[in-house]
Amino acid sequence: MRAVRLQAVGRIELAEVPDPVPGPGEVLVRVLAAGICGTDRHLLKGEFPCAPPVTLGHEFSGEVVAVGDGVALPLGTRIACDPNIACGACDQCLRGRTNLCIRNVAIGIHRDGGFADLAAIPAHRAVPVPDLDPQHAAFAEPLACTLHGVDLGAPVPGERVIVLGGGVIGLLAVQLARNAGAEVTLVTRHPTKRALALETGATHTAATEAEARALLPQGADLVLECAGVAETVEMAPRLTRSGGRVVILGVMPQGEKVRIEPFDLLFREIQLLHSFINPFTQTRAVAMLTSGKVSVGPLISRIIPLSEASRTIANPATPGEVKVLVVPD
Repeated sequence: MRAVRLQAVGRIELAEVPDPVPGPGEVLVRVLAAGICGTDRHLLKGEFPCAPPVTLGHEFSGEVVAVGDGVALPLGTRIACDPNIACGACDQCLRGRTNLCIRNVAIGIHRDGGFADLAAIPAHRAVPVPDLDPQHAAFAEPLACTLHGVDLGAPVPGERVIVLGGGVIGLLAVQLARNAGAEVTLVTRHPTKRALALETGATHTAATEAEARALLPQGADLVLECAGVAETVEMAPRLTRSGGRVVILGVMPQGEKVRIEPFDLLFREIQLLHSFINPFTQTRAVAMLTSGKVSVGPLISRIIPLSEASRTIANPATPGEVKVLVVPD
């Protein structure tokens, strides 16, 4: 079969590899759609820890075509992959903090993932999605990560929320915050993404910090940082009202630093929180996609074949691009 392999930092290619065989407790999935994530670009650059050589792709959906011993999932079941495999035995897992598992193995990062014709994954990481378009089901993982961040921020009806960044996480956060009853402003330079935000539930949009400040002179009750760049991480507390909350969902390169004024956080009692992956939120994400409470069709910028995935990951996202889906041909 074909697979997009990260062979080493800086080296990615489409390769022919043997078909995977599902082991005990595993299912073999024919991949139907897989999303390119900013983390895939971080992996290629060595900015996020991983274990090459490895087949990338941690946001994907597919169909079960074979099962290993001890698996009762019927052949033909449509699934979305929940890629994080916690050990269940470390101190963090025993505290219920599975996203902080010290032995977590992530599909598409530490073991072979979904940028391939086939993928073998543990059966308990295959979430059934019987009535969901496979291309929409590929959004289950990024939506689950966004759900965790919004859960931490806990917006309530009537609050004002600012979302920084108009990528897929930011545009999903807009919808989740609006579903919670909040008034939502998206801040991004890209006019296409601002238009998408208004289409999917934002109350207002702004291109700059100054424009956001003009809309909310006292700041927002909650700021969700979803861009993962130093500029917006530093901006987030400045756009937060006294007594408000900031949640950082964006992923910055490992080792990069930002400048934040602790006295300002102290004097205005700003809560600064961070959100990491998707503990216990994947099933909720699938339910929201299935019910239509979150709309992802407008967020699909391009659909490409597997043969174009390596080149697309190796190059920066095009301006205004939200989500590129890889559909094996």
